[in-house]
Amino acid sequence: MLSQQEMRTLKQIAAGIARQFGANCEVVIHVLGESSAYSSIAAIYNGHVTGRKVGDGPSHIVLEQLGGGERDPADHCAYLTRTPDGKILKSSSFYIRDSRGEVAAIFCINFDVSALAMVDHALREIIEPAGEETGEPARITLSVQELLDDLIRQSVELVGKPVALMSKDDKIKALQFLNRNGALLITKSGDKIAKHFGISKFTLYSYLDVKTGGDTHD
Repeated sequence: MLSQQEMRTLKQIAAGIARQFGANCEVVIHVLGESSAYSSIAAIYNGHVTGRKVGDGPSHIVLEQLGGGERDPADHCAYLTRTPDGKILKSSSFYIRDSRGEVAAIFCINFDVSALAMVDHALREIIEPAGEETGEPARITLSVQELLDDLIRQSVELVGKPVALMSKDDKIKALQFLNRNGALLITKSGDKIAKHFGISKFTLYSYLDVKTGGDTHD
């Protein structure tokens, strides 16, 4: 846990970055604690960029860390994210450690590059031949349930086939992805996940303890 002075310093830096780069630059401080699966945002500047506010729930990386992510995660800089209303953001996330060396907060910068992306796309259409599309940016979610829906969608995409055609091993792969990314930390997520994959809650938790093997069907 960060001290009050450390948190004040983080807020000072966050406010300064937001002022330096203007209204298109959102800066968020997520804290990690017992209630962070539902309310992780301790401070946010230019929150209109994503529509979030103090007290709102976690992002993907926060939930992943709460779920026991990497013990020594590396900062992630200059990646793309996308808001529900379609804004494209250039984002960076920094893991802030407390005096014991444990991750206690995640400091995020989200710069709205939507207008620049539109200009870039228009120029590329004119001067470059058609090429392969790049992967879609990660989404920024506005609620815990929306985050759970997003994680379920990603788990299905990871397997690469609809649930109706999934084998037992496919479902295990999808469920273990959800577990690694903290989805089961969300209250009543087990019910929704089990229903989505057409299995019982007992089967869900038993699958989480199994390594993929043969191609049997549930």
